Amino acid sequence: MTSNQAVFTMSGGQVNLDRRPVLRGIDLTIRPGEVVTVLGANGSGKSTLIRALLGLTPMSAGTTLLYGTPPARFRQWWRIGYVPQRLSVGGGVPTTIREVVASGRISRQRRLRPAGAADRAATARALTAVGLAHRAGDPVQALSGGQQQRVLIARALAGEPDTFVMDEPTAGVDAASQRLLADTLAGLVERGKTVLLVAHELGPLEPLVTRAVVLRDGFVCHDGPPPPAVGTHALPGHDHVHPHADEKPLSPLSPLDWRPTP
Repeated sequence: MTSNQAVFTMSGGQVNLDRRPVLRGIDLTIRPGEVVTVLGANGSGKSTLIRALLGLTPMSAGTTLLYGTPPARFRQWWRIGYVPQRLSVGGGVPTTIREVVASGRISRQRRLRPAGAADRAATARALTAVGLAHRAGDPVQALSGGQQQRVLIARALAGEPDTFVMDEPTAGVDAASQRLLADTLAGLVERGKTVLLVAHELGPLEPLVTRAVVLRDGFVCHDGPPPPAVGTHALPGHDHVHPHADEKPLSPLSPLDWRPTP
């Protein structure tokens, strides 16, 4: 496996949901070290594209590869850190912030091996990076939506992956937390990490983005440098409706649920 191998490759990608085409003929390659944002109006297929690249949403036509391997046969999940839109905190079992973040280390642990010093150190670094180290022992159920989003980001950071896939990581997050995320991602980019994120408003993330993929009605209508005015309303395909996509949230006790079943 070479360092130049594409992280994601989609060829002729098509996804139909409820017999309705959501993605149509998508050709997309994302290479190591790129910081790519997926933009477009609500309903244009942004979250569906992310989930199809990961193998979470089945394709109706075409192919997708992760590091050269179909998702169903991919085994190096430690290389991918996925940040979904929401964290489900249902159920009656209290879960601490530290426990949720530490679950990001599971893919790096041998089966039945307890967490070691490296796991604990990575968890602590991730909590510090998102500004939640002082609340590590608090129940995640007590957090606001924006704070829960920071926990999801910390969980991905704890796994120390090569590639981060983030579905609207700044949605519902205050300005200070957005700047904190931008600083964290800047450090990752400096170390050569790959970042793929869905966004409506780039805000402080704008300087980090090297490429914009804009969807309109399931097609790629722009793939290249971000438009010069990367404010929210200057982006191709932007509209003023910003609801989240309807998707099944992850449980804090089941961090690996997003991975495709072999």
